[in-house]
Amino acid sequence: MTELFIQSPGVFIAVVFAFALIIGSFLNVVIFRLPIMMEREWRAQAEEIAKLPATEVPKGRFNLIVPRSRCPSCGKEIQPWQNIPVLSYLLLGAQCANCRASISVRYPLVEIGTAALAAVAAWRFGFGWEAAMAVTMTFALISVSMIDFDHQIIPDTIVMPLLWIGLSLSLFHPLGGAETLFIAPQDAIIGAIAGYLSLWTVYQLFKLITGKEGMGYGDFKLLAALGAWLGWQALPTIILMSAVVGAAVGIALIVFRGRDRQLPIPFGPYLAAAGWIAMLYGESITNAYLDRFL
Repeated sequence: MTELFIQSPGVFIAVVFAFALIIGSFLNVVIFRLPIMMEREWRAQAEEIAKLPATEVPKGRFNLIVPRSRCPSCGKEIQPWQNIPVLSYLLLGAQCANCRASISVRYPLVEIGTAALAAVAAWRFGFGWEAAMAVTMTFALISVSMIDFDHQIIPDTIVMPLLWIGLSLSLFHPLGGAETLFIAPQDAIIGAIAGYLSLWTVYQLFKLITGKEGMGYGDFKLLAALGAWLGWQALPTIILMSAVVGAAVGIALIVFRGRDRQLPIPFGPYLAAAGWIAMLYGESITNAYLDRFL
């Protein structure tokens, strides 16, 4: 099988695409349930500390596995075949099999998007550990982006393991300076520190000047994780791309959709997108910039 994947990159990419479709279906569960799990944990802690009534905290097990998924409209348990990525959405006609309530198109879009981005990562790095890690990072960044988009939070349960995995992978950096996704340990450590402190500094300055919080601590941790994976050298590219695109989208929403400028805009999706692009082509982007302007 290994030889087949090496000799036939198309087969490898197709397998990754199919696998990522399945993972994309699971990511839909993560995106929906993890914020609820976090809220339950916070409320349980508040009950313990502030002695809130027990009814404030929902009872029963609730995690990424239990209970089984149900239709949010009628509560009917979703059958296994109805969870087949993309295909079940098409077979059901985008409706619940029981009550015929509409199923959001976002579910198949997340599945297809996850598969497409994972396939691109597999194509970029080819069969091997680098592709496996790049695909893993892709899954994490998609989850973080969607949760931050929905709730303006970046879960530590995703971003902190991502940080430590990035630092750990630097131990496998090859000698001799070969180009690889696995950067040198010193670059990973400096990248994690610089990633956190750069946005933390911006946050403190913005708060000092305006008295408002311009971003959350989850953004600091996410950039620290990206720095651990990609090195401090990638941080200027990530910050510049995310800031420019984020500002452009924010201005467009205010001008064309009348969005209240006081409403917060999640920065995590832009950091994640910029980090993903930097993972694939960061060095090429940096070199092109330096060649053009220096």
